[in-house]
Amino acid sequence: MRHPDLELDLLRAFVAVAEAASFTAGAEVVGRSQSAVSQKILRLEEILGRRVFTRTSRSLQLTPEGERLLVAARQMLEFNDRLVRDLREPAARGALRLGITEDFIPGQLPKLLARFARVYPGVHLNLTTALSCDLLSAFDAGQLDAIIAKKDGTAQRGRVIWREPLVWMAAADAVIDFSTAARLVMLPAPCTYRAVMLEALDAARQDWVGVCTASSLMGIQAAVAGGLGLSVLGRSFVQPGLRELETPDHWPALPMTEIVVMGEDSRAADLVRPLVTFLTENLAGRGPLTRAA
Repeated sequence: MRHPDLELDLLRAFVAVAEAASFTAGAEVVGRSQSAVSQKILRLEEILGRRVFTRTSRSLQLTPEGERLLVAARQMLEFNDRLVRDLREPAARGALRLGITEDFIPGQLPKLLARFARVYPGVHLNLTTALSCDLLSAFDAGQLDAIIAKKDGTAQRGRVIWREPLVWMAAADAVIDFSTAARLVMLPAPCTYRAVMLEALDAARQDWVGVCTASSLMGIQAAVAGGLGLSVLGRSFVQPGLRELETPDHWPALPMTEIVVMGEDSRAADLVRPLVTFLTENLAGRGPLTRAA
């Protein structure tokens, strides 16, 4: 008996939902409505004759059959992407000294880079992660071939590839009293996040006090989640234990932060181009980030 074919479109929707543990977030990943993705999952379950998710009002979990399918679905999608790339593009080969800012999709980047390495086995990534200011210095010194960094507000350098809203964040269970001085968790100056935060509070005539200076973005997240105070970061940094804070109406709206790529015209341009294309295509419609035109 001939079994029905598994459609890649259904598998992409399934993997997106499984990895996001949410139909809503999975729908954003594939750029479809939640109802459309739900229909795709139902169609997949009809083909298999098995449930792939156990759904409750509070959680979404893979069934044992769903766990088996997830492994195979990832392999099938990667094989498809690699085959299409091999047929449509010349093979990219070489070593790329790449710097990526800590600001850029912190929860998703490791998995994406691991997948890039499988799809482009001829490209060796020598990866550096750091704050944008440090990456800019290394790039200017010739120590990196390309960087993906937060845009320097004082200079028009690089091509904008992503934009993300800045948000105020607090501990998930924090009760904020806006009638008292705001307790701030900050990076050391100079820092764009710090400057935006203080400018917004000054414009709102809001008193503030610095209670913690962290040395990294992960340190900011940990301090805020622990209840030490408030901070401003990109929306993608709102992880479990944190929440986006609703501020008083008279506080000014925060700007967008922009992520740029530099090095597209360097000696490693043939390696930079497929990486940037891969990242932007795989992140289109994912979460709070917006692909730049």
